[in-house]
This record gives sequence, C-alpha cells and structure tokens, in this order.
Amino acid sequence: MEHPKMGDGLSTFLNSGIYQFENSNAVFIDPVRVMNRSYTHFRVSPSAYYPRFFESKPLAQESRVSSSNSRKRKRKEKKPHSLNDREKAAEQRHQEARPFLLKAHKCLLRATALLELMSNMRSDSESLQEGGDLVSPSVPQQSFVELGQDWHAPFHEIILDFRQYDKLNVDKGSMIMQYSEQKLHPLFNNLVLNETGDDVEAEFLSSRFVIPGKSCFYMSDLEQIHSLIPVSYAAESCCGFNLIVVDPPWENGSASQKSRYPTLPNRYFLSLPIKQLTHADGALVALWVTNREKLRGFVEKELFLAWGVMHVATFYWLKAMDSECLSKFKPVQHNQIIISIPGAYSRKPPIGGLLPEYFPGFKPTRCIELFAREMTSGWTSWGNEPLHFQDFKYFTRNG
Repeated sequence: MEHPKMGDGLSTFLNSGIYQFENSNAVFIDPVRVMNRSYTHFRVSPSAYYPRFFESKPLAQESRVSSSNSRKRKRKEKKPHSLNDREKAAEQRHQEARPFLLKAHKCLLRATALLELMSNMRSDSESLQEGGDLVSPSVPQQSFVELGQDWHAPFHEIILDFRQYDKLNVDKGSMIMQYSEQKLHPLFNNLVLNETGDDVEAEFLSSRFVIPGKSCFYMSDLEQIHSLIPVSYAAESCCGFNLIVVDPPWENGSASQKSRYPTLPNRYFLSLPIKQLTHADGALVALWVTNREKLRGFVEKELFLAWGVMHVATFYWLKAMDSECLSKFKPVQHNQIIISIPGAYSRKPPIGGLLPEYFPGFKPTRCIELFAREMTSGWTSWGNEPLHFQDFKYFTRNG
C-alpha cells in the first residue's frame, strides 16, 4: 500500500511502529508493528491483537465523534458529597494530568495521515492474510496457572522445533527446509531459551506456540523468581538487567478481570528481588499501575522503598478507541504520553523501544519483563503464563 504524502515521521513509523508527534512529549505506538520486528517467519495478526478495535468504528471517525457522544450519554446523577483526603489527592492528580492528555489527544487528531493509516488497518489485515498463510487454529488453550500448581507440573515438557531454512530459495520466493531438530525442555521452573536469530515453533499438550529469536522465558510462580537472580550477584551483578518492566496483577474489584487472570494482594510485590536482578551499573525500572489513589500511595510510599528504586518520571497511557547510579542515565522526560489502540483486556503496549535511549552505553542491553504474558526478541520473560499471547492463534505465517 502506497502513501503518497509520507513524511519522515510516518516513514519511520512504518518501520518502527513508533510515531513521534512534532513539538510534543507524546508518541503513538502500534504494538503490532513493534512486535513484528521480533519475528522472521511469522507476524502478529492485527485482528487477533486488536479484537476490540476490529469490532468498533474506524479510529478517525471514533475520534471525531467521541466528544459529541459523551455529551449525549445519560449519566446517573451523583449525590453531592464532600471528598475525603484520598479523593482530594486523586482529584488533584487527575487535574494535573488532564492538560498533558488533552494536548496529546489534539496531536493525534491533527495527525490525519496516521489516523488514515490506522483506520485502514482492517482492510490491510485482510490483504495481509491473503498474502500469508493463516496459522492453523490451536486447540483451546489450557490454563498455565492451573497446570503450574498441579502435582504433574515437574513432568510437563515443551518441544522446541528448530528448523534451518535455505535462505537462497527464500529470495526466489520459495522456502525449503533443510533439516529440523527438536529439543525437549521442562516447561515449569526452568529457563527455556531460543538462542537462534529466528522464530521457533513450540508444542505443548497439542497447543502450538511461537518463540521469537534471541529470547527466553521462565514460567513459575512468585516463589521461584529468585532463580533468575544472576549467580554472580554476590560478587558483581554484571549479568543483571539494564531494563526491568513490571506489570503486576494488581487486585481489582472488577469481576471481569478476576475471570481473566488471578490477582495478588499488594504485599506480595514487596518481595520482588528488583535490586538483585539489577545490573551493577544500574537499571531503569518501568512499573505499570492503575490510577487508583490507594495503589499509587502504596507504590510511592512502600513499594519503591522496598525495591530500593527512585521515582524519576511518570508516563501516561492514552487509549485510542475506535541513587548514585542515576548519573549514568539520561534524564527521563516527565509526563510523557503513550497513545495506542488497546489490545485484549489488560494487554499493555510494548514500551521497550522507548526506553533504551535513557541508558546508552550498556551493550548488549539486557531486558526482563516480570509477570509477562508474551515474549519479545532479546528479552527474558518471567511469569506464570509468559506463553499466553504466543499461541498460534495470534499469528499468521509469512508467505
């Protein structure tokens, strides 16, 4: 698909999946484009990643009518009451963030070429599927959380199918497999690595998964996370991580959330060994939180103190619907806005590509995601279901 009036920003976006608005601290992320940089023989299916987007109105139309529709909605009148201290703090925090979010939204509305490109994603997805092979539907996925708690867990194994392709024939339009080597690995409480630069197909209990190149995962509960601490930590943590992304399963009153994945009380996160996982030269820790004031208070007053980290900046995620080692890092810009179309419930956009610029000089950069539900090339993914979004049903195969 051609884009006749493509500027440098849009051209960069098509390659990276990240669009930087001019004279703004806001960026637009297309998670599908970002994640597809991790794969060679597969690509993430837009319709599988954005189920809510494909069931809604076009993005540009949704943006234009959102303000008018909000005025038409009938809302129940709330009885006036005096705010308590926590509610006052939450209101103040929301008022401080509102100008940044409104400015970012205006930038999005002005980026007409970007809006058109994303709105055409439905038709583009259909043409992509015609050009590539649809991956065979996987069998209903079993719960990794339940399997990991079963007494059979130590006996479960995953098969990694390493295939070598004739790249000369790839250029001519055909891909001939030279040989295939299968390796068995314990699925739980074990570091499973794909050290090759290509995707690897994996199989477990008749379900098939895609493992990106140069990546690994460790599937376990919270008690086993200490197994990821570098062996050399007692001497020097040169094998630690420079970037640590944490997406905890925070407790929430939503019944729908509880039906999707189990949550944990806040006190459990105090024991995460963040300091032991950190590189000797320091690390940038990115923590996903909700906007509940009680949770924010816990994070700022207890969690950061327990982890030994310092709060340096806040990023906001705007959903578009239809210490001494700090001197080694660049200052992180405060109040940045990340705009993206939301994927499946609670699936966060991949932000790793936004952060390496803040810790230059660390080569190779070592990154880990805690409570991960998907994998990224070059990253370590830890959690009790890091293969959740690696299932074949979320991918199409390159033609």
